[in-house]
Amino acid sequence: EVKKSMTKVNDNENDPMDIDKEPSKFAKKKVGTVDGSIDHQLPWVEKYRPKRLEDLVAHDDIVHIITKLIDNDNLPHLLLYGPPGTGKTSTIVAAAKRMYGDNAYTSMALELNASDTRGIDVVRNEIKEFAGTRQLFRSGVKLIILDEADAMTNDAQFALRRIIEKYTKNARFCLICNYVSKIIPALQSRCTKFRFAPLSRDQMHGRLIHVANCENVNITDNGVDAILSLSNGDMRRVLNLLQTTSMSNKVKEVDETAVYLTSGSPLPRDMTTILDFLLNHSFRSAIDSISTMCSTNGYALCDVLTDLTTMVCAMELPGFVLADLLDGLSDIEYRLTFGADERLQIGSLVGVFRKARDQMSSQST
Repeated sequence: EVKKSMTKVNDNENDPMDIDKEPSKFAKKKVGTVDGSIDHQLPWVEKYRPKRLEDLVAHDDIVHIITKLIDNDNLPHLLLYGPPGTGKTSTIVAAAKRMYGDNAYTSMALELNASDTRGIDVVRNEIKEFAGTRQLFRSGVKLIILDEADAMTNDAQFALRRIIEKYTKNARFCLICNYVSKIIPALQSRCTKFRFAPLSRDQMHGRLIHVANCENVNITDNGVDAILSLSNGDMRRVLNLLQTTSMSNKVKEVDETAVYLTSGSPLPRDMTTILDFLLNHSFRSAIDSISTMCSTNGYALCDVLTDLTTMVCAMELPGFVLADLLDGLSDIEYRLTFGADERLQIGSLVGVFRKARDQMSSQST
């Protein structure tokens, strides 16, 4: 007969591990699956999250390698890093469900958002307790998923380093982060690293059209282009933009104008007008016109700077002029992040372009 009491894990390597009993079929189930009757209440990001590795639309090489490691029962500790919305969490969750199945997932996998539980106490208590126990009625290693691990304190990361070593026979760790430079080298060296690059337009396009068809969203071609342009390779942003735009009471179809108005980003035609003000109008006229346009339409100057950077890089300018422009734009953005007055920075923006105009004029003469 299995004893009800559990043997505590101490710091000695040879001590027995705790044993987790298989949950009773009459026990209250953890929240892991969603009833189909309330599917319509879910954000589309969650509703259409890939459930299987085969459903992922990008990073085929990474998916193939992880699939092979799982099938060979040889999964190492993982470090998945890259920009937001590129499929890091979806990949490891789908991999975990391939390993354990939907029923055993909640008992064999532990998901923690390290940005919320980032201190050393969580590592010493919750993670250590889960990693130091094994299932009585199921073989195989457990999986501990630490999302946003780059938000963990250094003390917590150093404590995690030792736990990863100690419980390798019983558990695998997957660290997920946006900035791999914020993960200490000691943790990086213990993991197999995979970089998730931003998704391409072609990869996002197919998924966007699929979701639009499933939700009966009337979306135009320029609406698709607008969403893909604003997302910058972030699939999560694609679906959020599609959902918020389609649910606007004023929108009958999702077109370019509706997408930009919903997101609060400057319309392309307004950006063309702003660039014309900067290049062809007087100093005072440019400041007043751009200030009025931004305040009337609710544009943030940092968004205007982002679009201006793209437009400037597409222009055929001498190298030294382009370098000065980009340097000036980056200085303005830097000052805005520290709360500088927007109207004052608009004046600085006009000055940067006036300097570029003078450089071009002096070169032509």
